Amino acid sequence: MNRAQLSRLAHADHPIAAPLDDDSVRRLLDQGIPRPDARVLDLGCGGGEWLLRALTAHPRLRAEGVDLAEAALAHARRSAHRLGVQDRLVLHHADAASFTCPHPFDLVLCVGATHAFGGLPPTLAAARRHLAPGGRVLVGDGYWERPPSPEAVELLGDLADLPTTVDRVVADGWTPVQGHLSTRRELDAYEWAWTGSLASWALDHADDPDSGKALAAADAHRTQWLRGYRDSFGFVCLVLRPTSG
Repeated sequence: MNRAQLSRLAHADHPIAAPLDDDSVRRLLDQGIPRPDARVLDLGCGGGEWLLRALTAHPRLRAEGVDLAEAALAHARRSAHRLGVQDRLVLHHADAASFTCPHPFDLVLCVGATHAFGGLPPTLAAARRHLAPGGRVLVGDGYWERPPSPEAVELLGDLADLPTTVDRVVADGWTPVQGHLSTRRELDAYEWAWTGSLASWALDHADDPDSGKALAAADAHRTQWLRGYRDSFGFVCLVLRPTSG
């Protein structure tokens, strides 16, 4: 079982692959989409859930998504057909970090996928290249709510605290115009859904050759969360506009 397959199973009951509930996603999209006929790009779109929700809520909106996971893109295409928005959605099987497009976008999304670029600053640099004048960026990334353990740093990387994270974004030429800090309920709900969905699939498919691997992955992730980073990890989404230019 590869990483993409594991992620698809783990997100079966939480298709937004980040610790956000449905109301938070809706509010962030409303704050990020500047006009009803906007053009939206999701860098690292996975199953396209952000784009599908934007397209469903805004019948004049057009959207494009980029991801390397073919299975996730296939799922996005099936969902778009089911929702009747397939004519306004273009999906690219490509590396988001090197993706190029001949036209700019009014909103560029990257929530929970900054690792594809090597961190938050290069993610914002990539987003800027795709941004139309007057456009906005919606980015979501982790931060430390309190000093982490060495195990947490090893698992999630050398994140900053929230003030430092925002200061770095501002110093990079961006102005936050809205934001959202995931609540404890959102953070816990995401982790329980991730581990529970994967474990349930393993138990329901005990004869599958990958069942044992899936159950072990769920158990390992749950232990890492509860004993490693639950008490220190936070997640922030920012709606940003270029400070100048």
